[in-house]
Amino acid sequence: MQQIDWAEFIGRARTSAVHLEMRDAYGVAGEAAEFAAWKETGAIDLDPDSESWRDWSTIVRDATARGVQVRRARIVSEPVTAYTRWLHQSTVVNESVGERVRWLPRARASDIALPGNDFWVLDDALVQFHHFTGDGDWAQEGTFEHRTEPAVVRLCADAFEQVWERAVPHEDYKIS
Repeated sequence: MQQIDWAEFIGRARTSAVHLEMRDAYGVAGEAAEFAAWKETGAIDLDPDSESWRDWSTIVRDATARGVQVRRARIVSEPVTAYTRWLHQSTVVNESVGERVRWLPRARASDIALPGNDFWVLDDALVQFHHFTGDGDWAQEGTFEHRTEPAVVRLCADAFEQVWERAVPHEDYKIS
């Protein structure tokens, strides 16, 4: 499996780093214990400087200090999955370190041309696609794929912006 060096990847961004997530649940090993604990106890780590958040918090803080806008949009089915409920509760950490997050109900995304995989776009120049198994874990081969062709970059950048414009800011997105 290819490992993503998030600090190096986000470190490439000079003006923007945008991320579109389209799955209702992920099964990546790095989150499994925390998600299972939340399902059992309802407890969730909201400390951006804790061991589980520190690496990501540092990456986002460093990027925003350089003037990079870090935005994440999530397309979700409603009613939401338990995973999405957990993600929603933990998103306050993302926002506390400078990442802006919005949520788009899947029913409002039907007429947006979306790529087949989650992705990041850096500076409207580089796309990083993420490949997952059906269970939501990282795929063994090609965990990520970098693309720079202008048509691919434009497809992803446009899809993100269309989702972003329709999506609800995190603080306003209510899960019942």
